[in-house]
Parts: sequence; structure tokens; C-alpha cells
Amino acid sequence: MSKYDLNADPATRTLDSVTGISKKGLPSGTVGVLGALVIGLSTCAPAYTLTAAVGPAASEVGYQTPAIFLMGFIPMLLVALGYRALNSAMPDSGTSFTWATRAFGPWIGWMAGWGLIAATVLVLSNLAGIAVEFLFQSISIVLDDPSIAEIAGNRFINIVVCIAFMAIATFISYRGMTSTKIFQYITVLFQMAVLVWFIVAMFVGAGDPANTAGRLPELSWFNPLEVDSFSAFAAGIAVSIFVYWGWDTVLTMGEETKPSKGKLSTESKAAMILIAILVVLYVGTAAATVSFAGLGDTGTGLNNSAIAENVFAALAHPVMGPAAILLSLAILVSAMASINSTAISPARTLLAMSHYGALPASIKKIHPKYKSPYRALLLSSIVASVFYAVMRFISEDVLWDTITALGMMVCFYYGITALASPWYFRKAAVREGIGAIVSKVVLPGIGGVLLLVVFVQTTIDSMDPAFGSGSSIGGVGLVGVIGVVVLGLGVVLMILQSRVSREFFGGRVLARTEATSDTSALELFDDGLGS
Repeated sequence: MSKYDLNADPATRTLDSVTGISKKGLPSGTVGVLGALVIGLSTCAPAYTLTAAVGPAASEVGYQTPAIFLMGFIPMLLVALGYRALNSAMPDSGTSFTWATRAFGPWIGWMAGWGLIAATVLVLSNLAGIAVEFLFQSISIVLDDPSIAEIAGNRFINIVVCIAFMAIATFISYRGMTSTKIFQYITVLFQMAVLVWFIVAMFVGAGDPANTAGRLPELSWFNPLEVDSFSAFAAGIAVSIFVYWGWDTVLTMGEETKPSKGKLSTESKAAMILIAILVVLYVGTAAATVSFAGLGDTGTGLNNSAIAENVFAALAHPVMGPAAILLSLAILVSAMASINSTAISPARTLLAMSHYGALPASIKKIHPKYKSPYRALLLSSIVASVFYAVMRFISEDVLWDTITALGMMVCFYYGITALASPWYFRKAAVREGIGAIVSKVVLPGIGGVLLLVVFVQTTIDSMDPAFGSGSSIGGVGLVGVIGVVVLGLGVVLMILQSRVSREFFGGRVLARTEATSDTSALELFDDGLGS
């Protein structure tokens, strides 16, 4: 059987033309279900995610914000089924890039990988921006000096502190998965405890007669059919997709997780548990926030554009009083921890793309001591820092705009990845039976189509200067500019790379193929490494 020698080292060689999948030098057996779940929660960063997303979502769909968060869960669940099937057949740190390449070929696979990397760069910059704001807010609360919180508005100080946060988080990730996992356990436990307290306090405060904006939750808030228009619905879904985004980071650790005793892999178990936790937490928080704050356009009202990109900063003291410092610290550590864990995903995608010859070979270097893809980590952190600095000067509402653009990128690459499942398993699933047809073909296919429809609709709407925060360049909405420029840059880089990566783009490294029902790729993977 022919082999394509990517690396003479037996630990990293390609197996054969049946799978094309190979190891990349990452340490195996270092992360269990709980560890993967904690890292997944840290990447999703509920405290940070919600303060950044509730405002933009409420501005689009109003009291149906809980409904839109619930609806955002549905395509995520359908996509997760496809991810689970693909990960079981082809466990690889490249996830979307690798799977889309195997299903659709190198060109679509490359763009799926680019979509994941672009989305992560956008969110890394946003995470660091949120961390900066809550750092100064926490200091202002401790010192009882509101003017300190305003320092975050100074562009130069903001950018310098942002880069410092990125450097710290990158250093932690640089030291490997074990160091990362310990850091995540501590920060996730703290932010989850404070967030639950905050949610309960908002529900209690909503019923306080002194809170004139407060309203008790209504069933209509959970009905997506109450949303005024499809454009508003699509924009709201794009934001809600953002809040769930990050769970797939767990699957990029497939080469580093411990062996599973059941049918599901360790990372697949963690991903399923993670999604269940997130939907309960997010829908509950959305309902509590809308119930307490209302939709007014002044003060803490969710239609107040002045607080839209960082709602919890405005709600912290009214809801928690003297304990507001705990919420500020929770969001601060949430953002910090998420910078650290979010860097896992693009670094491993860059590693895989470089390993298979889709990017320059220099990116795939693994640190000899810490076993981390340190060059890929540094590259993603540097690009995210530069992007944030540029955006901070272009838009006063950089956090709001990047969140909306991020939702577009996520819909793009999640949609492609979800559709890779029905295409890859289209024949094998028929032979396996109705269960496989539903879980590997029908449901992931529906999820992929839904996300791509949202991507197209949001892209069209985002060209309107009034979309998002209202920032624009040359009469075109800034969110639309970001989306088009980021995807366009990916196409240009792909074409340039194709001229030097002829083996990959010629389909001779990760060949386009389909699943077989007699022998799984995972079995071939294990047998090949043992040979």
C-alpha cells in the first residue's frame, strides 16, 4: 500500500492512503473527560460570552432573547452529531480542516480550516478587550474610584494591556496541556459559582417593586415565532451561535485525550456534556437578564447602546451591590482563561494544516519539552493582537462588531463541517442502518444547511451601515467589511499557498474519500501505529 512520507519519525508518519491521518507529536493520554469538559467550559467562557452577547442579541430580538439562545442550541446539537461521527472515524487535531478535506477535497477543506482560524482570531481579540475593561473596573471597585474604570477607554493603554493579557495567556498555553488544565479548573469553578449567584440575584431583583424595569418571565419570551422578521432572527441566531461557539475545542484534543471504555471517545463524551450544560446556563441567563433589565434605551436597559457590548459591567452593582467585585473578577478570569484555552483550537488547526502540507512546514514545530505547538500558538496570538489594535482605532464599538462578525465566521465553518458528515458517510450509513442515516447524514445535514443560510443572510444584512453597532467604512457596514475581507484574505492566501503546496492541493496527502462500514478509520489508525 502506498505511503506519503510526511516525516521520517515513526511517531508522526502518515499511515497509508486509506486514511491519510497521522500523529503530530502531541502528548497522548493526558486529558480525561472532566479535564476536557473544564477546558471546553473555559473556552466557551460563559461569564465573558454572556456579557458580550446579551446586548447585541437583545437589540435584535428584544424579549425573545431567551428563545434565540434556545434556537441557537438546535443547529449546535445537529452539528455536534456530525462532529461526533467524524471524530470517531477520523480523530485529528485539524478537525474541520481535516474532515472537510477528506469529504470535499483540499480547497474546501482549506477554507474550513481558515474559517476556524479566522473566527478564533476574532474572538481572541474580543476576549482580550473584555479582560481589559473588567481589569480596570475591578480596580475601580476595590479603590472606590469610578474614574479608574474610564482608563480602559484610552486607546493606547487599552491596546498595551490587551497585548499583555495575550502574552500571559500564550505563555501558559506554551507550557503545555497539563499546565493549561490546572489553570482552567480554578478559573472555571470560580466563574460558574459567581455566575449562578448572579442569575439567581437577577431573577429575585426582577420581582422587586423598586425595580420599575423588571418583569417576570413570560412563555412568549421562549417562542422564536414572536421575532419580528427573518433578518432579525438570522442576526440573533448569528449572535447565539457565538455563545455556543468553542465547544468543538474539546474535539481538537482527540490526539491528547485518554482512551475511552465506551463507544464514545473521551472528547466526544465531554463535548456532549458541555453542550447540555451550556444550553441550560445560557437560556436561563438570557431570561434572567431580560427580566431584570428590561428593554429600555437608558440606564441598564438592554436597548441602551452605551452598554450593549458589555452588559454585565452595567448590571453588576445594581444586581449584586457590594458583591459586584466578584462578578467583575469572574468575567476578568473568564476572559483570561478563555484566551488561554481558545488558543488551543487555532494552534492545533495551524499545526494540522502545516503537518499535512497545507501551510509552511515551519509552523508545525512542537516544543521538545512542553510538547505544545508553540510556533502556531505564537502566530495566532500575534495576529489576534494586531487585529485588535487595528480594530480599536477603526471602531469605537470594536467589541460589538467583532462579536457579530465572529458569528458569521462560525456559521461558515461549522456549516461546512456539518455537511462533511452526510457526504463522508453517505454510503456507509445506508449499510449501517436507519440510526446511522439519521445521526450521521440527516440531522448534521439539516444543521449545516441552517448555518450556511444564516451565514448568507447575515452577510447580506451586514453590508447595511446600520447593522451591528452602526460603524461603517465607505458607506458599508463594518461587520460586512470584516466578514468579506477576512474570507477574501483566506481565498488569496489559499491560492498563493497552492502554488507551493502541490502535494496537498493535488489531493495526494489527505485524499478525498468516503467512509466504509467494514473497517473504521480509528481502527486503521491504531493498527498502523502499532505496525
